[in-house]
Amino acid sequence: MRRTQSNLEAEIGIGKSARYAYGFDDIAIVPSRRTRDPDDVDISWEIDAYRFELPLMAAAMDAVVSPTSAITIGNLGGLGVLNLEGLHSRYDDADAILQEIAELPASQATSRMQELYQQPIKEDLMARSIRRIKEGGVIAAGSLTPQRVEAYAKTVLEAELDVLVIQGTVVSAEHLSTQSEPLNLKQFIATFDLPVIVGGCASYQPALHLMRTGAIGVLVGVGPGAACTSRQVLGIGVPQATAIADAAAARMRHLDESGRYVQVIADGGMRTGGDIAKAIACGADGVMIGSPLARATDAPGRGFHWGMATFHSGLPRGVRIGATPLGTAKQILTGPTSLNDGTMNLMGALKTSMATTGYGTLKEFQKAEVVIAPSIKTEGKYAQRSQGIVDYT
Repeated sequence: MRRTQSNLEAEIGIGKSARYAYGFDDIAIVPSRRTRDPDDVDISWEIDAYRFELPLMAAAMDAVVSPTSAITIGNLGGLGVLNLEGLHSRYDDADAILQEIAELPASQATSRMQELYQQPIKEDLMARSIRRIKEGGVIAAGSLTPQRVEAYAKTVLEAELDVLVIQGTVVSAEHLSTQSEPLNLKQFIATFDLPVIVGGCASYQPALHLMRTGAIGVLVGVGPGAACTSRQVLGIGVPQATAIADAAAARMRHLDESGRYVQVIADGGMRTGGDIAKAIACGADGVMIGSPLARATDAPGRGFHWGMATFHSGLPRGVRIGATPLGTAKQILTGPTSLNDGTMNLMGALKTSMATTGYGTLKEFQKAEVVIAPSIKTEGKYAQRSQGIVDYT
């Protein structure tokens, strides 16, 4: 192992070396010299001209965000992102399809979902869903893949979408293809009338290049989601703590270059309030979560959760997983709760973490000291582990 200018590297073999990367379970936040009252902590967040009481986006997954749940999350202070290529844009009665998916045997789930998602996208249904969210009095955000952005740009503008998310497993500012004309992100964003968030990415240079497209935010995370199998299927990804820290460094370079501050949004891999706190401490401005909200009793997935690539026609990179209901979306995000494993009152946990370590705002919390701490979850916890009180796997 040798120290380089940027990090520690290990020799994989004579011809290959690699730097170490860390996930949330590998690090811990260090308390500072002061503490605060949680009621004095401000976790509000701004995206473009919009202000939110919670630094939270609900992932654009059919099991998590419907027009109804987007309104619920918006009223709680977050931002629900609707999958504009999902079931609500393909079926007049998406609830019936969601019910069918929830009732499928595990052995048939992926193949049947591949069939269900072959139904063509209908622009009138897409527009109807966007308008339903806006009629609920909250900010409307929706997600499209890069391949379909230009085809539906006019539709989302006419439906008065507020924020567009261009999202894929990996989105780059330089997509090469001999088969089709790829989306020119920089050109599209410069001429599009809505603020645009793009992602995912998982390291410094890709994040920096996405920021240079003019996006207001960059999603950071390749494969960490609970229902995503990209890391197994494709062998790609970077543990989230390192990916976020790399993107945060890119954000500061871009700020120096352009004077523009781009939001770094941690996307996936967060199960507990402690995970969310670590994401912010590593440099994220906000978080996008899916599986924790899929466990809401009022979630569209009816006790199940699946990723956007689960239904890929040729190479599925996700799976339908059980999401045992815990409580309402409100309880999961802002409490109250009687659970002691960190899976509910996520935003309350974030505020308490910030208060306990002495930070009053998200920007301040990004400067918190962190340590590499592989034993942080298990040290001194033998009784809890042996009695199965808390799951440390």
